[in-house]
Amino acid sequence: MEVLFSADEIAARVAQLGDEISETYAGKPLILVALMNGALPFAADLMRAIRLPLQLDTLSVASYHACRSSGELEFRSRHKLDPAGRHILIADEVLDTGVTLRHVVEYFRKLGAADVKTAVMIEKTIERPNGLAHADWAGFRIPDRYLVGYGLDADEEYRNLPCIAALN
Repeated sequence: MEVLFSADEIAARVAQLGDEISETYAGKPLILVALMNGALPFAADLMRAIRLPLQLDTLSVASYHACRSSGELEFRSRHKLDPAGRHILIADEVLDTGVTLRHVVEYFRKLGAADVKTAVMIEKTIERPNGLAHADWAGFRIPDRYLVGYGLDADEEYRNLPCIAALN
C-alpha cells in the first residue's frame, strides 16, 4: 500500500470543504445525504465541518461487486427525509465511473429537490462517458488508482484506515 493522503491532510481538506459548503448553503434548508457504506467517515467529518443547521439522511446504493463496477445501480435502502423543495448535498467517498452519483442526482431531482449538489473525498481524473462528469466539491483529485481507507474498501476491507492509500 502507498499512503496518498494522511489523516491530517484529510482533516484539513474536509475543514476547507466545510467552509465552502457553509458559504454556498447559508440560509438554505440543507439535507446532507451520505451514500452508504463508503461515505460514512467523510460524511461524518463533513457534517461537523459545515457551520449551518442541516439534516442528515442516508441512502444505500451499490454498483460495485467483487472490486469492479457492474455499471448498474442497486438501491439497497431508501432515504427517510422528504427532499421536495430542499437543497440536497450528496456525500460520497469517491467519484470513479460517476454512474452511481449520476443516478442518485437524477433520483433526487425527480423527487422535487430544490437543487442537488455533490461532495466527494476523491475525484478520479478520468473520463466518465456514462456518469457524472465532476463533483461540485472534491477533497482531492487524482489519477485512476484502486484506493482504500477513509471509507474506501476492497471487498469491504480497509474502510477503517484513517488515511487514503493506493493498493499496489
